[in-house]
Amino acid sequence: MARLIYSAITSLDGYVADQDGNFDWAAPDEEVHTFVNDLERPIGTYLYGRRMYEVMVFWETAHAITDEPPFAADFAQIWRAADKIVYSTTLETTSSARTRIERDFDPETVRRMKATAGRDLSVGGPELAAQAIKVGLVDEYHLLITPVVVGGGTQSLPNDVRLKLELLDERRFDNGVVHLHYLTQT
Repeated sequence: MARLIYSAITSLDGYVADQDGNFDWAAPDEEVHTFVNDLERPIGTYLYGRRMYEVMVFWETAHAITDEPPFAADFAQIWRAADKIVYSTTLETTSSARTRIERDFDPETVRRMKATAGRDLSVGGPELAAQAIKVGLVDEYHLLITPVVVGGGTQSLPNDVRLKLELLDERRFDNGVVHLHYLTQT
């Protein structure tokens, strides 16, 4: 069975974007980006909310940027090779290959996808991830904690959820980012 993985770059106080919607403080350097590439390599399907998809679709054409560093070009290739499902009631068309739109997030459909997928799935965006977390679909968490406190904004994890997690791995990067890898315990 494939795993559903939630990965997020978050501030120390638990936000993926600040109160103004900015997340420039979360931009990974080469060391962190290369690590993220290796985390993303096994992903066969990305599940996105509309806003997260609109951020990530940049990677569809990033390979055309001639001065793109090799680690960014590598991520673009990883991203383009995966299927994408965008959950949106407003998006009419997609701007990337291997992408389809679903109007509603159906937990049973995702359970079936996990049961039949040959590669892992990733849920991206805190709102969609919150839906998956609340119904017990997320198997693993990769949190990259940046050494910044932003004081509010978009939370990386939902309220009103209680989970028991097992720490599988941790890593500290030269820029002060810390990676925490957790398994959901049942």
